Amino acid sequence: MGNRNPFILSPVIPDELFCDRKEETAKLVKSIKNQENVVITSPRRVGKTGLVYHCFGRPSVKEHYITISIDILHTTSFQEFIKELGSAVFNSVAKRNDRLMKMFTAALHSVSGSFGYDPIQNSPTFDVKLGQIRTPEYTLDEIFSYLEQADKPCIVAIDEFQQITKYDDSNIEALLRGRIQRLSNTNFVFAGSERHIMNEMFFSDKRPFFQSAALLQLEPIKLSVYTDFAIRLFQEAGKDIEEEAVNWVYHEYNGVTMYVHKLLHDAFAETEAGTVCTIADMKNFSDLYIQQNAKRLQELLTYVTEQQKEVLYAVAADGSADRITSGDFVRRHHLKSASAVQSAVRKLLEYDLLTEQNKTYTVSDPLLRIWITQS
Repeated sequence: MGNRNPFILSPVIPDELFCDRKEETAKLVKSIKNQENVVITSPRRVGKTGLVYHCFGRPSVKEHYITISIDILHTTSFQEFIKELGSAVFNSVAKRNDRLMKMFTAALHSVSGSFGYDPIQNSPTFDVKLGQIRTPEYTLDEIFSYLEQADKPCIVAIDEFQQITKYDDSNIEALLRGRIQRLSNTNFVFAGSERHIMNEMFFSDKRPFFQSAALLQLEPIKLSVYTDFAIRLFQEAGKDIEEEAVNWVYHEYNGVTMYVHKLLHDAFAETEAGTVCTIADMKNFSDLYIQQNAKRLQELLTYVTEQQKEVLYAVAADGSADRITSGDFVRRHHLKSASAVQSAVRKLLEYDLLTEQNKTYTVSDPLLRIWITQS
């Protein structure tokens, strides 16, 4: 391993540095082999994308399937969705060989003006502009038709899939479901971090995607597993870390992989060989990380009203809250009224600042919660 920091921050992680997820990996790979569509739900930042890339890297998948990944969190329209999908298919499928490239340029009649050539790279380019996607349904049909002709089965992973429910066109779910169910050479992994929306989409009999995918729920990695993993990687590099330090950062950040991993990454970088990272060190790394993110966290609340902030701060203070309209909760936090709380919560859920599960509310981002409680 040399001096390389083993706590990798990108979603593509070498096998030997990938923490656990054995059961989830086996389930996802099995579903792929059985030509099943899969829906992955999880809180944000616990490693959905990393798991998908990890599974796509398994020899049984890598050697026999073409894998395509897109993240649509930032998209706001069906046209943007098509742009992301088209670009991903071009990069993952068309670039595999000349035959697939020719098929791709021939298949996409509706955006034919998007093709070019890069003399430096000596390769074709595909740069579609939103204004060129005038008939997104037709372009989608062209893309899917192309995937059906690929030389291997295709697996398309769509991250933050719940975003399609926020597009202006209310018919998107039905349109996609209708197309997808007709495909025989292409399967999908739908991942999303807004669980209540994903569950509604796939498990309500009133929605087009009802029972169209096998469910894989991703929870935070177990503390005992993470502790053993962290201590082993420190010790392999001639360093050490207190078990209490790992326990503290895990609990402080609700076991959220991205944050725990980032702080272990920082701790590893700052711990010299032959020394030990203590719980006090870990708290210092955490404080520094919060300071570095303070401006961004502040900006998150720019458009939140005073009343909404009061409710958000109240939930943050309690850690989690299950009776938010009770007289006790309203009185303890000096809130206006139960109805005002209810109104604020609706907006905070919409902004994804609060998360509700089993009628218990928490601040969606543990980093935001910690920053609020320290402010």
